[in-house]
Amino acid sequence: MIFDTVGDHYQLMYVGWQNRRRYHGCVLHLDIKNSKIWIQYDGTEVEIANELVALGVPKEDIVLAFHEPLVREYTGFAVG
Repeated sequence: MIFDTVGDHYQLMYVGWQNRRRYHGCVLHLDIKNSKIWIQYDGTEVEIANELVALGVPKEDIVLAFHEPLVREYTGFAVG
């Protein structure tokens, strides 16, 4: 887990070895910008945006940043 509370950047990474090969990558990347949660990458099976909504975060406070800006208005979430 990577928590940058000063810059409001948060990541969940996987790191390890498998069959004598090194592997690493990002599972989840969130930023907080202008009081909104920007989901930069969501590699989870549960879709973190829906989990946040279930926890009471309004959809207008969540930006699906992994979608290009022109598509965001059709997601039901904030555009930026």
